[in-house]
Amino acid sequence: MAFLIEHSNNEIKTSLNISGSKSESNRLLILKHLFKNIEIENLSDSDDTNILKNILINQPEKIDVHHAGTAMRFLTAFFSTQKNKYHEISGSERMHNRPIKILVDALNYLGADITYINKTGFPPIKIIGKKINKFRVSLDSNISSQYISALLLIAPSLKKGLEVYLKGKTTSKPYLKMTLALLEKIGIQTSFINNKITVNPI
Repeated sequence: MAFLIEHSNNEIKTSLNISGSKSESNRLLILKHLFKNIEIENLSDSDDTNILKNILINQPEKIDVHHAGTAMRFLTAFFSTQKNKYHEISGSERMHNRPIKILVDALNYLGADITYINKTGFPPIKIIGKKINKFRVSLDSNISSQYISALLLIAPSLKKGLEVYLKGKTTSKPYLKMTLALLEKIGIQTSFINNKITVNPI
């Protein structure tokens, strides 16, 4: 991965040439739309990445992620921080049977405004973007790393950053470390010590 970073006056200017990895691409797309001066070369051409990219470019009020589980989780966190903007996120029938309660509970605890349209704990959901002021949250460590990564990706945009406390043995460290490494590459300070992850604000 080649990169060029300028990080001053609370702004990030970054050019990244990545490997085409879907996991890296999806994470960097969220960061690109939180911090506008990030340029990414060699994005993945996977369906999941293209769905996420198109939604972030157009940001329609009603969003359909189809089967893209990563997009569902990352966009839930992303849009929760977009102050005063309203969005509904739905997906395929299969997506509506995949739980999202852990992420929604964590975001709402931090100060987000997310509610369920039909069945509690599952998509579709509606989001009213708010300024999130809390900066500490605890999660079970045996959950999908995408829930945790969704929180870590928005963390630099929060006023005080974020501290995530993981309860129990962490089983998904490689993906969490990937997320933190990408944050570091755009100039964000992070740490992962024992079961505490810290991401500093920009």
